[in-house]
This record gives sequence, structure tokens and C-alpha cells, in this order.
Amino acid sequence: MMAENTPIHEGLAEVRRRIDQAARDAGRKRDDIHLVAVTKTFGADVIEPVIVSGQKMFGENRVQEAESKWPGLKASHPALELHLIGPLQSNKAADAVALFDAIHTIDRDKIAAAVSREMLKQARSPSLFVQVNTGLEPQKAGIAPQDVGAFLARCRDEHGLTVTGLMCIPPVDQPPSPHFALLARLARENGLSNLSMGMSGDFEEAIQLGATHVRVGSAIFGGR
Repeated sequence: MMAENTPIHEGLAEVRRRIDQAARDAGRKRDDIHLVAVTKTFGADVIEPVIVSGQKMFGENRVQEAESKWPGLKASHPALELHLIGPLQSNKAADAVALFDAIHTIDRDKIAAAVSREMLKQARSPSLFVQVNTGLEPQKAGIAPQDVGAFLARCRDEHGLTVTGLMCIPPVDQPPSPHFALLARLARENGLSNLSMGMSGDFEEAIQLGATHVRVGSAIFGGR
């Protein structure tokens, strides 16, 4: 709990204000929108003031970097949730399942199988999102939109996974809203309630189109 005389982190306060406004504009409940504060490249000394200001949900892009700073932070602040929002390699599945409370980047059968094995072995159940390559960019990870239904079925039937949502990163050279709308449609068609979409430059648009998790780094912490 934040002490009464503790000033809230300025960047966090502004992002919260913008999320509140975007939720009102969209006619949505504010509690349905979760802010994932993205901490890649930032050390514990930069993260601590944001935790003290009441932020509980954080995101990291790389397993190895997260392992260098988050075990200590989570030990000091047991209520924190850590989300993996960057690519996962199968040889890091054990470490990811051990450390993260949610994985947003399930993107192929090899990863689904590895995560499933580790969840059983470790008796842990992180929330799982499937990453969708909405722009069909060859350099980017993710399931093609037309393959989402079949992949979700394999996650369930072959790998024994419960997927709760979808995630996307729109192409940088295109308006993001059509990609957010596509992800929202795919989630509805497949009965999924969670949408991880929207970053510092476009999270208000993502909220307008149904985002439940917005991944915001530089608008909170400043440039890297």
C-alpha cells in the first residue's frame, strides 16, 4: 500500500490518467483494462518508485534480463505480476514458467509443447496468450490470422493448454487500429476474453477497440 506522503511516479500518473480517459471515451469499465508497465533495460532502482506508486503488473521482453532483476523484486513485493511480452525460445521455457505469471508470446507448437511440459513439471499455471502476426510480417513472430483457430485447437487438444487471450504488435509503418480490430474479432470468434495490444504510442486506440492489457514502457519510464 502506498504511504499517504509518497508522491506517485509522474509518468505512471499520466499514463493512468490517459487510460482512465480512454476507458470513459469508449464506455468501458476501467477495471477491465490492465496496465503492463514494460521495464526492459531498466534496473531495479528505476522500477522501485513505480512499485511504490502502486503499480503491480510489469512486463519484460527477455527471460535472461528478467532473471537478473525480478526474483529480488518479487521477493520484496509478493503481490507483483510479471508478464513475458517478448519472444520465447523453447530452451528458456523452464525459466519462463518459473518466473513469469503470464506469457503473451505463445507462437508455435514447439513453444506450446515446451511450456506445457514445464507447467506440469513445476505445477505452475501462468496465463497464456497466443501472439498473432496481424500484418503477416516475415521478420515477426506470431500465428497468421487465418491459422489462429487451428492453432488454438492444437494448444487445447494436443498440448493441454488453456489460452486466455491473443496478443499482437502492429507493423510500425501502418495505422494500428485495423490490426487491433482484427485481433478483437479473432478473440470473439474463438471465445477468448483477453486482448494484449497497445503500447506507448497507441494504447488509447487499443482501449477503444477492446484491449484488456496495454503494454506501456517509455510513456512511464522515459526513453531507453
